[in-house]
Amino acid sequence: MRPHAYAIRAARKACNLSLDRVQELTGIDKGQLSKVENGKAGLSDLNIHKLAEVYGVPHTAITHDDHPQEKP
Repeated sequence: MRPHAYAIRAARKACNLSLDRVQELTGIDKGQLSKVENGKAGLSDLNIHKLAEVYGVPHTAITHDDHPQEKP
């Protein structure tokens, strides 16, 4: 899965959560979260699932994987 920077930031803001609070809830370093939200870093699948759970969204809402690749 590839994280979608804009969607991750929008989901966090919609939940009215700071990077500090997300770090507390997920254990993901806030510096890493900031890099992810700015499109400068990726996340493991496990951490994507942690964020999705905290934000109350399916993981497909915060990744580029929401449209499976069609096979020819």
